[in-house]
Amino acid sequence: MAAQKGSGGHRAGFVNIIGNPNVGKSTLMNALVGEKLCIVTAKAQTTRHRIMGIVNGDGYQIVYSDTPGILKPGYRLQRNMMKYVDTAIGDADVILYVTDTVESGTKNEEYVAKLRDIEVPVILVINKIDLSTQEKVMELMDRWKELLPGAIAIPVSAKEKFNLDSVFEEILSHLPVAPEWFDKDTFTDRNLRFFASEILREKILLNYSEEVPYSCEVEIESFKEGADRYEISAVIYVMRDSQKGILIGKGGAALKKVGTMARIDMEDFFQKKVFLSTYVKVAPGWRESRKDLRRFGYED
Repeated sequence: MAAQKGSGGHRAGFVNIIGNPNVGKSTLMNALVGEKLCIVTAKAQTTRHRIMGIVNGDGYQIVYSDTPGILKPGYRLQRNMMKYVDTAIGDADVILYVTDTVESGTKNEEYVAKLRDIEVPVILVINKIDLSTQEKVMELMDRWKELLPGAIAIPVSAKEKFNLDSVFEEILSHLPVAPEWFDKDTFTDRNLRFFASEILREKILLNYSEEVPYSCEVEIESFKEGADRYEISAVIYVMRDSQKGILIGKGGAALKKVGTMARIDMEDFFQKKVFLSTYVKVAPGWRESRKDLRRFGYED
């Protein structure tokens, strides 16, 4: 970024969150922003997009970005997801590299090597310490000190919101002196349609197993604001007819359950009544189709 770090003045910058799947990046992002902007499940590849959350305070603006979990891509969608990670490393003022109390540091080592070589400040966040012991956490911190000697290691529990103040203070100390990048009343770069689709996709991830959730994509066909409610029409795309049958369930019961769960969460998020219609369509090979990926917002 163009702004230079200094001792005084308004601070603003981009704090990008990266790490392997299932280490709690999205939970951390939501806790730091104070809003549920990112969907959270126990499944890998829950986050597919790069999502910004903006925190404003007296004399600072922090623009957080959640990114997909690092993986070895197997198809075009995943390759695009990894482009978001690479871009996040390249345009950060501060990087939060999130690990947990299970990881050893050997998974996707090439990204750890990248972080050793960059000049941007790296804060190593060791998450899920509520699931470990103090002795094991200290051992992990020593191991990571060898792997990333230039990083500041901070143990936290994002789920329990433990020690996040230390992360915030460390971020603030590294932010460049700069004017705000976004209006002070902006809290994300995404629109309501995006959050509607992500909420519905989260419920699919929570309610279906195996390959079905990874074969699904949600598109909001219609998003209308009425006097007393939002009217939302969503299409869930799958890759095969068999997946369509599983998604809908016997007599439509499975899809109805997912739609009800999504509507309740949407009403909580939007603070307004929601009428949600859901449909399922088959789009064979959409994860490899440049045209489909562009329509779903994964390609320029």
